[in-house]
Amino acid sequence: MLIDTYGRVATDLRVSLTDRCNLRCTYCMPEEGLQWLAKPDLLTDDEIVRLIRIAVTDLGVTEVRFTGGEPLLRPGIVGIVERCAALEPRPRMSLTTNGIGLKRTATALKAAGLDRVNVSLDTLRPDVFKTLTRRDRHQDVLDGMAAARDAGLTPVKVNAVLMPGLNADEAPDLLAWAIDEGYELRFIEQMPLDAQHGWKRDGMITAGDILESLRTRFTLTAEGADERGSAPAERWVVDGGPHTVGVIASVTRPFCRACDRTRLTADGQVRTCLFATEETDLRAALRSDAPDETVAELWKKAMWGKKAGSGLDDPSFLQPDRPMSAIGG
Repeated sequence: MLIDTYGRVATDLRVSLTDRCNLRCTYCMPEEGLQWLAKPDLLTDDEIVRLIRIAVTDLGVTEVRFTGGEPLLRPGIVGIVERCAALEPRPRMSLTTNGIGLKRTATALKAAGLDRVNVSLDTLRPDVFKTLTRRDRHQDVLDGMAAARDAGLTPVKVNAVLMPGLNADEAPDLLAWAIDEGYELRFIEQMPLDAQHGWKRDGMITAGDILESLRTRFTLTAEGADERGSAPAERWVVDGGPHTVGVIASVTRPFCRACDRTRLTADGQVRTCLFATEETDLRAALRSDAPDETVAELWKKAMWGKKAGSGLDDPSFLQPDRPMSAIGG
């Protein structure tokens, strides 16, 4: 069991398959991209599956989310999913993606055992998408989402980040569109995880701003804490139901007390929090032929030291040196 000193138990594992991405979102990385991890530094497919097996069979993990970077850039992703689906007990498996590669992979991922997907889409306007991502791939994302829905990777959840001066006015339109398409929409506050370290609290669109905008067109009724559990999104029932909308307010309404996540980077480091400044190296243990029991003990020790919160409200807070693309979402 992955338990910390505050009694929280981590059952949800986020696994970054690569730090690479085929978009250049302004809130994530610079236009020229980043210095990617060298291939020898990345976990191999076998190493990823081994760590997931240890997490599932020895440490009580029940959910696995594949992330990146852009996880669909990982050549062996379908095989990784298939091998993890064969584990006993079988974990629930999902994928967070920008959607560009879903049209060609959705059917294979479903057949391999993937349960559902989260797709990042911040705007319905192709021109704004191009400005935000520095790539002209808006239709590819829409096509990928439709392919995921048709393949049965449902519910398809849409993650949207609103930025001042770009798409801040789109919340009601995004929700109306998601309802029409049968997707579940979640807005995410912009977090201080950009490679440029340009994030500023006073320049972000907050959960309060988002809800105020949505209420200009919809009636929202809070679901309540019992329904939320350890989920990062607060959810509201839209116009009496059955549709809902979520808001992940990592900055203004942190949910650290209910956190049940542990994170594995593409180069084999355990992170106890998105905003952690410390990591525990599991890759070195794997490559020194350490037995599963040793790897599990390292992981448990790392989680035991998890801090009470993200530290975002502390005046001395410093962004992690590694950006979101390296950490995994």
